[in-house]
Amino acid sequence: MININPYLHFPGNTEEAFHFYKSAFGGEFVIVQRFRDVPGTENMPAADRNKIMHIALPIGTTGILLMGTDALESMGHKLTTGNNQYINLNTESKEEADHLFNKLSAGGKTEVAMKEEFWGAYFGSFADKFGVQWMINYRIKK
Repeated sequence: MININPYLHFPGNTEEAFHFYKSAFGGEFVIVQRFRDVPGTENMPAADRNKIMHIALPIGTTGILLMGTDALESMGHKLTTGNNQYINLNTESKEEADHLFNKLSAGGKTEVAMKEEFWGAYFGSFADKFGVQWMINYRIKK
C-alpha cells in the first residue's frame, strides 16, 4: 500500500475549511478541482458548479494529504456527523485495490464499485460492516 489519507466531506464550504487548515499546516494545495471541470456537471445548479469536487493539502513532509470535497444536496448527498469522513487507501496495483475492496467491504454497503474513473484512477467506495467509510484508489499509470 502506498499511503493512507483522511478524506473529509463538507456541505458546500470545503474551500473555506481548507483555507483554514492551510493557515494551520502551511503548504500549498496540490490540486483544486471544481465541479465545473467535471464531465456531466453542465446541468447542475450554477452556484454548485464552482464548489470543490476535490482538493488536497500536504500535511508535513510524510506524503500524507488531507483531502476533501463538497458533498452537495443537489447531487443527492446529505451529510450528518459521522458520514463526512472517509479513510482513503492508495494502492500500488489494481489487484491490491480489488483485494482490499473485497475484504474490507464484506458485509458492508458498497457506494461505488471498483471501476476506472475519469480522473485517471481505478476507484471504489463503501461503508464496512462497522459503518467506517473507505475509499480505495489506484492511480492508473499511462
